[in-house]
Amino acid sequence: MSTDDIHSPYPPIADYAMIGDCHCVALVSRAGSIDWCCMPRIDDDSLFGRLLDWNKGGFCAITPVDPGYTSTRRYLPGTMMLETCFRTSQGEVMLYDFFAMEDDALEHPRFDHVRIVDGITGEVELNVDICPRFDYGEIIPRMRSHDSGAYTAIGSNKGLIICCNVPLDVVEHRDLSTTMRVSKGQRIRLMLEFQLPELIEAAIAGGLPDAARIDRAFEHTQAWWTDWAGRIRAPFEVDEQTLRSAITLKSLTFERTGAIAAAATTSLPESIGGQRNWDYRFSWIRDSVFTVRVLHDLGYVREADRFHQFIERSSAGSADELQIMYGVDGKRRLTEIELDWLEGYRQSRPVRIGNGAAKQLQMDIFGELVEMAWQWHASGHPTEPDYWTFLVDVIDAVCERWQERDHGIWEVRAAPAHYVHSKVMCWAALNHGIQLAQDNSFEAPVEHWTRSRDLLRQAVETSGYDPERGVFVQTFDNRYLDAALLLMPRVGFIAYDDPRMLRTTDAICSELDRKGLLVRYNSPDNLPGTEGVFLPCTFWLVACLACQHQRERAWQYYERALGCANDVGLFSEEFDVDHRLMLGNFPQGLTHVSQITARLALAAMEGSC
Repeated sequence: MSTDDIHSPYPPIADYAMIGDCHCVALVSRAGSIDWCCMPRIDDDSLFGRLLDWNKGGFCAITPVDPGYTSTRRYLPGTMMLETCFRTSQGEVMLYDFFAMEDDALEHPRFDHVRIVDGITGEVELNVDICPRFDYGEIIPRMRSHDSGAYTAIGSNKGLIICCNVPLDVVEHRDLSTTMRVSKGQRIRLMLEFQLPELIEAAIAGGLPDAARIDRAFEHTQAWWTDWAGRIRAPFEVDEQTLRSAITLKSLTFERTGAIAAAATTSLPESIGGQRNWDYRFSWIRDSVFTVRVLHDLGYVREADRFHQFIERSSAGSADELQIMYGVDGKRRLTEIELDWLEGYRQSRPVRIGNGAAKQLQMDIFGELVEMAWQWHASGHPTEPDYWTFLVDVIDAVCERWQERDHGIWEVRAAPAHYVHSKVMCWAALNHGIQLAQDNSFEAPVEHWTRSRDLLRQAVETSGYDPERGVFVQTFDNRYLDAALLLMPRVGFIAYDDPRMLRTTDAICSELDRKGLLVRYNSPDNLPGTEGVFLPCTFWLVACLACQHQRERAWQYYERALGCANDVGLFSEEFDVDHRLMLGNFPQGLTHVSQITARLALAAMEGSC
């Protein structure tokens, strides 16, 4: 099914902006509609999910009645607070969307989505429709009005308290609706508070938020975000896109545990109408390690330390208990389920929750964990004895298992293979483990690790290398290429300017380039349909070219990849270069991480010129 064959009300993914608060996320469209909201956790069941089924999913919209309205939007500087400006022939209003923040988001989490409308000029007539649908649209909650002025929506184990300073009409016990006029100087306040059904009555009896409290929440949340953003430190003048990427990564962090979700959504397709639709609202070890490294490089040390703790807890401190991803609360069982009552974004079925790849063997995560520990040590932080015990277990597992086939970094749902990137990361686990042991005088079987490390290098340089072309390949003894090979120099396996790496980089540019952006690989993957270019890979190429001092090519690829962000600086996972459409889950943490990594590499290149 091509994009031209789709006739639906779904906006392009680029029309959405995310708001988040380190617990919850929501996607707000350019038209002022919340079409995706999960509370109280990023990986929870949706309360509004029109993104995945326009008729069944539910939404909360504040939209001008005049169909000829125009809208512009931005994030308030240094925040995750969205400002949308609506203009009609009669006037102008500002709509603000944010999750209210506390100083201590860990001890005092709030689950309040606040929407404020300010009249700027003239008078604008707005439609307000609040249509929650719980559990991915399967449950239509019962809507009630209360003498206190509050409204509640309750169904199953979810509840919402809805407060607004203009009256709303209850429609058939399931929705709220009204039409209101907002004049210059007038402020309308709407708050959607998540609450467990059994606690709703007590919460209402405890008092509803008044105008002053909501206004304070606006000011406090803005101050919280600007304080966090103001702590960024970089070896270059921080540009707007890099700051936006850092803030987005913070918003994907689950404050209670320190876990970092890979994306805010599930089942946004890698091709419109296709079946490559996966749930990315979990914490991948690999993606999270990339995020931790970048945030650490930008001065955010606390996030790195908390993720260390999360992984050790979630894995039960044992390599045998490691898996490639966890729920943001550390949950291990992420059973993949298809929600057959949902039509999917632009009819892209199936819609999936959970992720079956959680049980795959992806041996690169061993290297990522030890690499993270090495970077932590190299930046002056001590390696605690308990964590070293865990790392020894991980490195010993590499010695035992590195000759096994795995599913690789891309989670291909085909037979396991000897992926070169996985082998290189196993080498990195051994190499950095040896360095950690020697630097800290830790007890460790260093001789055994050294023998395994050397055997690994020999295997990669023979079976993972095509001598005819002089390039590294995706898997042992084949000729396919993989953009993950661009990461090999990052861990010290090979120098960026090694002739083999230079040839491999050129081959990737030649064979994986699609109109100036990279696809992930050119091998069959046992999945139906196609996918777009994978944006993180292009940023990896930028970093590689920058480290090879190929200045012009690096900047060209970087600018093309930057052009795939939407108007508020958010990236998706993939991109359709022919139709200029965002594809895949959104916003995608790995893309934002990779953008920052590329920018850091470009800054280092310019500094060395």
